Amino acid sequence: MNHTEIADGPVPMSLLPDSARVGPRGELQIGGLSVDELAAEYGTPLFIYDEQHLRSRCREAREALGEGTAYASKAFLCAAMARLVNEEGLHIDVASEGELFTAIAAGVPGERIVFHGNNKSLSELSAARAHAVGRVVVDSFDELSRLRHLHEIDGLVAQIQLRVTPGVEAHTHEYISTGQNDSKFGFGLESGAAEEAVRNCASNPGVELMGIHQHIGSQVFRVDSFARALEVVAAFSEPLGLPELSVGGGLGVAYLESESAPSITEWGEMLSEACNQLGINARVSAEPGRSIAAQAAITVYSIGTIKEIPGIRTYMAVDGGFGDNPRPMLYGSGYTAFAPTRITEPRNSIARIVGKHCESSDVIVQQAHLPESLQVGDLVATPVTGAYGYSMASTYNRMPRPAVIFASDGEARPVIRRETIEDLTILDLG
Repeated sequence: MNHTEIADGPVPMSLLPDSARVGPRGELQIGGLSVDELAAEYGTPLFIYDEQHLRSRCREAREALGEGTAYASKAFLCAAMARLVNEEGLHIDVASEGELFTAIAAGVPGERIVFHGNNKSLSELSAARAHAVGRVVVDSFDELSRLRHLHEIDGLVAQIQLRVTPGVEAHTHEYISTGQNDSKFGFGLESGAAEEAVRNCASNPGVELMGIHQHIGSQVFRVDSFARALEVVAAFSEPLGLPELSVGGGLGVAYLESESAPSITEWGEMLSEACNQLGINARVSAEPGRSIAAQAAITVYSIGTIKEIPGIRTYMAVDGGFGDNPRPMLYGSGYTAFAPTRITEPRNSIARIVGKHCESSDVIVQQAHLPESLQVGDLVATPVTGAYGYSMASTYNRMPRPAVIFASDGEARPVIRRETIEDLTILDLG
């Protein structure tokens, strides 16, 4: 990573969506639309996605990573996103019946869906079979037993990949590291569980083993971690003569001025080079999610309270919080901030941007550099919030979740409406 940072300058355009431009009033425009005008029309908090940015990254992923590449929908999913991914020729991976239902409802063909999950229920596996899901990534011996049981009922044979844990450290946060031996995911290579799972498949009439799947973690910046995992897994999978090998996802993105990350194209080039060096014959695919969606969006907030504590700090409270972005609270993730109506101005004032939830840990940006003299009612925004923001949103304190819009070529398209207070009570029975 590059740790050079000039935090008091304008927010770097490299952290903003591809279509980001400076408008005639010095305001940020995305998709040809002024952010402050979108906030006035749709309210705040508001997720604004650059639709063409999403499409561009999907095309880049398909070109760099090849046919069979799947968008990791947990990063961000709604019907509009599923349709966009399908239109751009990617498969889509889902990890629950809800994600599966969203993809099917959006018109994604079953054969283009990859079904993940470390504890798939009979109901979820039955739904996958009903929709003719293309691949089920099997994660446990219990799941293999469930697929055998379902085959006895309906006679269907599931085409599967076995998820293995290669024992490779991903150099990322422990909560999003999945490739080490001590993991809730997959069959361990070093323990012999993966080899035993292959033997199970050979005698299991409910499955057809198509390939091996690995995933070493999320927000990984070091491509050598991917290469090392590929080397370990290929040594196991290639002798089996299976036609498929998935390297999963996990490519990191830059959230701060001080960070830099490989592009999807660079990731693809590394994987291609590693495959050639290792003599891999299987079709190698991947599952990018964050690297497609993260930089495509910003979140816009309205300032509600500014509280100065002399000699300590300034707190700036906005109308959102960890309900729309839990990553800082969960992982200690860093974000930058800016004022979307003053995009070119220096950011030489410092404040802690906090949310309105009743938790001291509800902090969005620990030390935000912002233009001077921001007032209650002004807008502030955080970039690179297109992944694991809305998809992890909650209604803690019974706060409705934000609206989401796609902006493109001077037009805004709402894709998720703002949740209402009435929505919050719709499940209540008494």
